[in-house]
Amino acid sequence: MAHLSKNHRSALIIGLSFVALALTFSARATLGLVMPLLEQELGWSRSFTSSAAALALLVMAGIAPFGGRLVDKQGARAIVLIGLSALATGCFLIAATTSPLAFFLAFSGIAAVGFGLVATHVVSTAVEHEVTHNKGLATGIATSGSTGGQFVFVPLLALLISVYDWRMAFVALGVCTLIIMFCVYRWFPSHAKSAPDSTANTSQSNLWQDLRYILKLPAFQILFWSYFICGYTTSGVIETHFLPYASYCGFGPVPSATAYGLLSAINLVGMILAGWLSDRMNRPLLLGIIYLIRGVTFVILINVGTSFETLIFFSILFGLVDYSTVPVTASLVATHIGKGVMGLAFGLISAGHQIGAALGAYFGGLLYDIYAQYLWVWWSSVWLAVFAGIMVFLIRDTPKAGNPAVAKTS
Repeated sequence: MAHLSKNHRSALIIGLSFVALALTFSARATLGLVMPLLEQELGWSRSFTSSAAALALLVMAGIAPFGGRLVDKQGARAIVLIGLSALATGCFLIAATTSPLAFFLAFSGIAAVGFGLVATHVVSTAVEHEVTHNKGLATGIATSGSTGGQFVFVPLLALLISVYDWRMAFVALGVCTLIIMFCVYRWFPSHAKSAPDSTANTSQSNLWQDLRYILKLPAFQILFWSYFICGYTTSGVIETHFLPYASYCGFGPVPSATAYGLLSAINLVGMILAGWLSDRMNRPLLLGIIYLIRGVTFVILINVGTSFETLIFFSILFGLVDYSTVPVTASLVATHIGKGVMGLAFGLISAGHQIGAALGAYFGGLLYDIYAQYLWVWWSSVWLAVFAGIMVFLIRDTPKAGNPAVAKTS
């Protein structure tokens, strides 16, 4: 990369991160596309494929801190390459399998390692270390591949499935992943880049010392639990229960899918806008406002009734504050916990997000089974989102001079 200018190198890192996340999240989404086909062709039940998806989430939560730690010590290239190779291997095995056990191991084991390593916390750490100007905007663009990139890949995968079969979709994912692997090997930074202000003992500290340092920081605790709530109120209740709720309200499959597709499209705008704003305003204030607006959106969702216009309004507003927590949280992790341990810290926080998502998905279904309606699912999300917003207001925009985090980041 020596022959590339700093700006060109940063642009390549941002672009490759966007595409890598788009492929990874599209591979996860493809399971939903092929569920009915797996039932028809192989006789696998919906509960079986759903359990594979649930286990993959737990594997992602477990591997996220370790992936982040390796980014801190080895740099992003090695970790992204391992993740992409696991993803490619998993996709090719899925395309070849007829065995339930082999599918489970391929998707929930091997591919899930890729899902956990090629993740927003890894990309955010790489961008934070390599980009020198407008870091928030750069992080917002790079991580928006997790949602916006799917609007390119998922429709193409659906087309492949309709023209050929579901196996060809996973073959195509595997081939595209191999291509991106070559690009990452060629242009990603090869080693961890220490912040110029990092202390010597930071680079020499072991895992347990870094964990003790991270866990005792009030900023980490606030960011961890707010991101836990973030997982509950986004991936947990919305990604799992939005479409069933739309059906419960009387909307057909097409208007329901249209509203959800619009929500996902607005995610891209929300992430980039939040990243841009994080470079220009008080970040705890921005993050708190995002959570408070999210709480308001659930009040709107409660009052949708049979109005498609209200459902669309919810989709637009919620889309703006759905994934927009990522670049702002990443920026606060870098400044309040430290660039030298950012991967590990953000990996732990991301694991909390996945656990919150799993609880949201589970309790959303449980509350519906108990009350035969979604009212309490949405009200729980309202108050949790408000609580998260109030929590992050307690963080200073700049760490106090006496804070040990300053020695690692300021």
